[in-house]
Amino acid sequence: MNTEKGTLLICCGAIAREIVTMVEHNGWDTMHVQCLPAHLHSTPREIPEAIREKIRTSRDQFDDILVLYSDCGTGGQLDKVLREEGVERIGGSHCYEIFAGRDEFAKMMENEPGSFFLTSFLARNFERLVLKGLGLDRRPEMTARIFQNYTRLVYLAHTDDPKITELAQQAAETLGLRFEMRLVGSGGFQEFVAAHCNTDVRQ
Repeated sequence: MNTEKGTLLICCGAIAREIVTMVEHNGWDTMHVQCLPAHLHSTPREIPEAIREKIRTSRDQFDDILVLYSDCGTGGQLDKVLREEGVERIGGSHCYEIFAGRDEFAKMMENEPGSFFLTSFLARNFERLVLKGLGLDRRPEMTARIFQNYTRLVYLAHTDDPKITELAQQAAETLGLRFEMRLVGSGGFQEFVAAHCNTDVRQ
């Protein structure tokens, strides 16, 4: 059987584009990205076993495996699975915290608890995942009620792409929230992978 040497990075489909870009930018040729469907976030209880299956079907093909998932609403069950499988994950509660940086995210929430976060993925898919996902396309009058405790929309931008920024601004306007943009790049994902694999990061 052919053995594919290197490190497997298991990530969510919602951040796959950003992780692939990170790997290519740094020239990490021995790292391989595989993602699970983004819709698993709608049923987070399914995430741990889906990751377990990916680990078990991939283990013999790679020298190492890293999981680029936070807890993502699994209530600690993902950590339980990873302890059993002997695989490390990036940590944190959700990808917003990792992209922004733990300290910076905590500061943002302390300064303004009513913050609604968008990644580039969510900005691109705002209508499908937020408006239709919450039924606001059918009942737009519910928008003000659902978001009444929010004051701002924080767009965690991975690249300075004017088209995606415009989509994020439109999302903020739709929700009636003040818009802020923070250019975060790969955030803590890059730091975690580089530290674990003892490899350099390109500027």
